[in-house]
Amino acid sequence: MGLSTLPIHKITMQQPSSPPPSAAEASSVWIRRPAIVVLIVAAVVLPCSVIYLAGPAAPDVLSSSSARWKRTLPFLLVPDSAAAANGTNTTAAAAAAADGVVSDHPEEDNEQARLRKVLEGAATEDKTVILTTLNSAWASKDSVIDIFMESFRIGNGTRGLLEHLVVIAMDREAYERCASFHPHCYALVTEGVDFSGQKNFMSAGYLKMMWRRTNFLREVLEMGYNFVFTDTDIMWFRNPFPHFYPDGDFQIACDHFVGNELDLNNSPNGGFIYVKSNNRTIQFYKFWCASKERYPGRHEQDVLNFIKRDPFVREIGLQMRFLNTAYFGGLCEPSRDFNKVCTMHVNCCIGLSRKIYDLKLMLDDWRNYMAMPPERKISEGHTWSVPKNCSFAPLQH
Repeated sequence: MGLSTLPIHKITMQQPSSPPPSAAEASSVWIRRPAIVVLIVAAVVLPCSVIYLAGPAAPDVLSSSSARWKRTLPFLLVPDSAAAANGTNTTAAAAAAADGVVSDHPEEDNEQARLRKVLEGAATEDKTVILTTLNSAWASKDSVIDIFMESFRIGNGTRGLLEHLVVIAMDREAYERCASFHPHCYALVTEGVDFSGQKNFMSAGYLKMMWRRTNFLREVLEMGYNFVFTDTDIMWFRNPFPHFYPDGDFQIACDHFVGNELDLNNSPNGGFIYVKSNNRTIQFYKFWCASKERYPGRHEQDVLNFIKRDPFVREIGLQMRFLNTAYFGGLCEPSRDFNKVCTMHVNCCIGLSRKIYDLKLMLDDWRNYMAMPPERKISEGHTWSVPKNCSFAPLQH
């Protein structure tokens, strides 16, 4: 029987008769009644006051930008004193509840639950996502992120891949910009570290950002997701998945490819990596991150070059493959055949303005190629007009 169909019975209780109260008893009743009223009022008013004080600030207290950031962040770094005492973040928990983030993995904290929700929303059926990182220096309008997204839209069979792209924002401005044009954004905020400005190659900020990124990718693997990580200064001209090796666990692009995908003399570039989630790759990423301490002052790509020959890599059985620059090229070693190229990286280039200039030229080269009739695409040779401004030469100030 449902709750709505249960019969309702009126039950009356007979009160036992009692003698009338004495004068002293009557006096004590009149004294107790005001005290009871005061207690009832206090019981109602005090909790309401606490709820009011704990509620969100009035709109004129916080700037709209700050308020929007706190509403949209996948996690917050503003623990209150009680939360700090027991190692939890009640503000983050409230934000997670407000956004409807309910994890099927009770061992996860709010940050992990929100990351899993973003990954689930973008993943393919076999749990593969495309990841890129973004900070405010590359997020402004008509900057690197816009050129990156445009390459997917004008590429050959790449537009649909945007459904599986997750943009990892390293600061507030990057997150807000991402949320303005893309459905899959995640804020990776590191307490005490500012990743918002331009990070020149090998600067202290650059090294911190690269290692934070590598550690984050380990977390994605541990959640069971395969990924293609791509730098934002890589243009996607064709679907790369048909050109990955089916038996490879860890596959990485090269600054220089020696002609054999198994040869450890290849020069890897961490800006484009395809990794399958399994015990081998998780152990490898843990080893890679831990190796930072063995090689202080080195970025993650240098450390990878050191450890790729380490006996540990063979012991865990990791299948490492190096991607052919004929399909996965860059300014260091371009893809020469427009009929094969999948991605082109503006590597071997220092300076944001230089990158943006050459990235735009690269898109123009591709548009010109795509506008040709099929027979001309095959019969005629095509060359890149880049590098033009890009070089390793120091920037002139």
